[in-house]
Amino acid sequence: MADPNEFDHVMPDLGAAPQDHSVTEVEENLAARILFSFLIWIMMSFASTIIGFLAILQGIVMLTSGKKPNKRIAGFGTDIGIWFAKSTRYITADSETKPWPWTELD
Repeated sequence: MADPNEFDHVMPDLGAAPQDHSVTEVEENLAARILFSFLIWIMMSFASTIIGFLAILQGIVMLTSGKKPNKRIAGFGTDIGIWFAKSTRYITADSETKPWPWTELD
């Protein structure tokens, strides 16, 4: 079973303490937020394609190396996954923090 606190170091506001997920008003200009959300949604579509290519590439690497995965591919996949999670939180208004490229990539 996955560790529910696996990404706490990159998403500290999702820490182990229970959170109140009450709906609050968005502080950002709504038109700007919709534009950013649309751009992020397009970037997420590209990221999904990249994840698919990484999965195929990692499968080929593991077939040719005796089941040993490439650490760089795995790490890059993890980075994309973390970015994807942050992007999802922003476009669904669970977070006010924009993902990369507006903030640092963790």
